[in-house]
Amino acid sequence: MSIFDSQLLIGFILAVFIAFSSFKIGFLSRSGALAACLLGTIVFGLGGFAWAVVLMGFFISSSVLSKLFTRRKASLEEKFSKGSKRDAWQVWANGGVAGIFVVLHALFPDSSWPWLAFCGTMAAVNADTWATELGVLSKKNPINLVTGQSLEPGESGGVTSLGILAAFLASLFIAILAILFWPAFLQKPTGAETWILLTGISVAGVFGSLVDSFLGATVQAIYFCPACVKETEKHPQHTCGRTTELVRGWKWFTNDVVNTFCAFMGGFVMILSTMLK
Repeated sequence: MSIFDSQLLIGFILAVFIAFSSFKIGFLSRSGALAACLLGTIVFGLGGFAWAVVLMGFFISSSVLSKLFTRRKASLEEKFSKGSKRDAWQVWANGGVAGIFVVLHALFPDSSWPWLAFCGTMAAVNADTWATELGVLSKKNPINLVTGQSLEPGESGGVTSLGILAAFLASLFIAILAILFWPAFLQKPTGAETWILLTGISVAGVFGSLVDSFLGATVQAIYFCPACVKETEKHPQHTCGRTTELVRGWKWFTNDVVNTFCAFMGGFVMILSTMLK
């Protein structure tokens, strides 16, 4: 068995263990666990330890946050299309773009840009998740990123100062992991380059989360429940059981699509930064 085959096998075993454990804990649904197993095999098997650490940094931190303050968040569940237990679509929306960059690393093993794009992607989805999970706890109502109009907590397209701070800290967390576990095949960054990378990955993450809010305020599919007289992402039925009606956005532009764009923009910012050097 070659080293490559051995790494894929080890990656698969680790992915199965983590996915199964996450399913038992309640972080993932059954479909989410299967998707996480495949994604983990790609990241662990084709990338290696450093890539796995960054992925797990996102997954563990965001999953734990989703389980905290559940009582305070309970009233907001009617706003979101899905709960805290991630399904397959959510796994691919948050990690699919990152998986593509890992595959690109396997095709261009001596290049640094797939790693940087991967980190930017992870920073963006982590920032978006932390901003959502902590931003809804803000004592002040969010404002629409586009219009500046005050919104109800949990409404798509809204931002708060607490949410933006959480997005920055989430991005910085991924950036620190990226620097601490820099892949062995790359030359270690100097002191000045380290600060540039910390800044770049953090900015990429926050930018991706703001793109998420922008899309949520403009083209994401938002529905209305006639019974509860409230807007929601849920479709075809609201939590009350009443059928929801599309009031704005594109029907196919779901929250999962928005999250995919968020992930892509984080990676795009890091690719652009390498081109501008």
